[in-house]
Amino acid sequence: MSSSSTPTPTKYQLSFLVPPANLEACKAAIFAAGAGCYPGSGNYTECCWTIAHGGVGQFRPGKGANPAIGTVGELEVLEEARVQTLCVGEDVARRAVAALKEAHPYEEVAYAVVKLEDF
Repeated sequence: MSSSSTPTPTKYQLSFLVPPANLEACKAAIFAAGAGCYPGSGNYTECCWTIAHGGVGQFRPGKGANPAIGTVGELEVLEEARVQTLCVGEDVARRAVAALKEAHPYEEVAYAVVKLEDF
């Protein structure tokens, strides 16, 4: 039995942390880059999973840092939201990360990209 269908693009999960005040701007940026679109006949877009309240992050900006939030040398503790979304294709994942870095207020954005398996 031969298969003549085109290969399915690789899927990635993009996860990131963001202060709640910047949540919507970051989501809009990654969606504009193509993240959050599910393949198939449903044409779902702007899909994500968000924990918007209750998460707490911390960091201490080091010497030479230019923090958007906090002060060099002082521990900063603040509420952060976590967002997870799907990126279909490596090109979409790379564009979404670039858009996230542009929209995000942090000097160093906390994010992860995980390659997904299709079983």
